[in-house]
Amino acid sequence: MQQSSSVAESNTAAESKAIRNSQNPPKSEDRLAWMALILTPGIGQARALRAMSRLRQPSDLFRADLTQLEGLGMPGSSAGYIADGKAKSIAEGEVERISQAGGEFITYDDLAYPERLREIYDPPAVLWYRGDIRLLTYAGIAVVGTRHPSPYGAGMAQMLSRDLAHRGMAIFSGMARGVDTHAHRGALEAKGKTVAVWGTGIDVIYPKENKRLAEEILQGGGAIVSEYPLGTFPAPQNFPIRNRILSGMSVGVLVVEAAEHSGTRITARCALEQNRDVYAVPGNVTNKNAWGPNTLIKQGAKLTATWEDIWEDLPSQVRVELEERVHGGSESKAGGTASLFPEQGNGLAMSVAEQRVYDLLRMDESMQLDLLIESLEGILPSAEIFNALFELELAGKVRQTPGKNYLRTF
Repeated sequence: MQQSSSVAESNTAAESKAIRNSQNPPKSEDRLAWMALILTPGIGQARALRAMSRLRQPSDLFRADLTQLEGLGMPGSSAGYIADGKAKSIAEGEVERISQAGGEFITYDDLAYPERLREIYDPPAVLWYRGDIRLLTYAGIAVVGTRHPSPYGAGMAQMLSRDLAHRGMAIFSGMARGVDTHAHRGALEAKGKTVAVWGTGIDVIYPKENKRLAEEILQGGGAIVSEYPLGTFPAPQNFPIRNRILSGMSVGVLVVEAAEHSGTRITARCALEQNRDVYAVPGNVTNKNAWGPNTLIKQGAKLTATWEDIWEDLPSQVRVELEERVHGGSESKAGGTASLFPEQGNGLAMSVAEQRVYDLLRMDESMQLDLLIESLEGILPSAEIFNALFELELAGKVRQTPGKNYLRTF
């Protein structure tokens, strides 16, 4: 009962803020007040939203005395931090550093704040970002999964993300190793839009090897978003907390390989609590990372093998919005469909040599180059095999993994 009361209070605050926001767009001092409050020690997301809902306008925070601040429901130490002017000074410094880092921030009162996030129990009061913040309002799918996917899992994450992005959906993920990375890459392959929600500050790239990917996301018109201040290091507890943002701003969550106890399971649970649809790619029962999606399917998640499985489940107004964005209302003409059974109707135009090489490769198990050449001995000379592999990689139909191993991508 206590939780239901808190949810009701949060929803009431959201409604009042939305009304106030639509009538009076926030001024710079109001925005600074949000930043000052969320940077105050002892103030979390829920407490910040509750305090702001009791003020006539956010900037009143700077004019309130100690007693008034404590009356907003904050601890005495936090109230003193604000009353002494420390919070405002820290906020001014943070805003300046954000600008120097090429970023920006939005507050719960801003018009650009995504409405879907307003619906969740504990929306972030402030979001730091780089890139196009409008993407947070797009109809998007959150793609999540293990940091150690099988070749099959990595391929499915990339294919489904590519096919959905090609049809106008934004791809939301966390830019972690594994499934997240492949989801972002799939969206970039389709020249679609993708948003990375970080568990660090927007100036702290994690993992470091994804620096180039972060650059590509921004160059491709995407965005990087975080609820954490600049300089926040990758503390383990940050990532499960940020997962509610991933699910909250999406229309659904797609799970691609996850172990029994994992952050992905937390994201799926958040999605269910937020009344979001959950989709899952079925996996090999002998693979421990198939436990997550297979269990979710048993519990009612939609089995997902192709982009159509998600598309047909979308509300009609969302499909219309996506089709108009990509094709001006016409039916999708995109070719190539991600599938558990790629050999059926992939519609790809290949040369004879390319087709023979492609037919030997699989999605779920890589083939070493020497074995590939040996398998085609007497059928294709090695020079033609090399050329076919080059063309297939160039077309995105095949990818190379370390050790000269090759996999189908679809």
